Amino acid sequence: MSQKSRMLAGKLYLPFDSELASDNKKARELTRQFNTTEDKGGEFRKSILKELFKKTGNNLYIEPPFRTDYGCHTSIGENFYANYDCIIIDVCPVNIGNNVFFGPRVCIYTATHPIDATVRNSLIEYGKPVTIGNDVWIGGNTVVNPGVTIGSNVVIGSGSVVVKSIPDNVIAAGNPAKVIREISDSDKVYWEEMAQNYREEQEP
Repeated sequence: MSQKSRMLAGKLYLPFDSELASDNKKARELTRQFNTTEDKGGEFRKSILKELFKKTGNNLYIEPPFRTDYGCHTSIGENFYANYDCIIIDVCPVNIGNNVFFGPRVCIYTATHPIDATVRNSLIEYGKPVTIGNDVWIGGNTVVNPGVTIGSNVVIGSGSVVVKSIPDNVIAAGNPAKVIREISDSDKVYWEEMAQNYREEQEP
């Protein structure tokens, strides 16, 4: 079993491997290109992201700068937006659904290390996948830790540290992040009224 196969399976692995080094080098080159593009290079930026990631929707936008270890282990759905300074450490698969928005400095970490210092100092490491559902908004300066699943229709408050999985249809926040309340039909009614008022105010 190759080191890359072990890594993606969540097994202990050594990162000093020619295949992993090649994948990492490609990611570094692509993110360097991406981060140095001018604002007018929207389609060029998108083409870089499509080459970088395993899978994307047609509509995605990431504000530079952006960092990732591999990129090729990350799958992203339609209508994705990430604000400045997003980091995705994808030593294990990262799966992001449709209509997901990241505030600035959102970090997705799949990499982790043994608790025992002797084993850790041997530089053996491992990872756990991260999954984010559809219709999710993650506030700025949030960290999503290895092994976490965030459900669909979820809002994560800014500055949160998500260490355990979050169910569908809730608002969660804090360090560690905890469910604050469910998202209800009253939220939908309120925000639909606010959106309708906005549309009416825009009419000539």
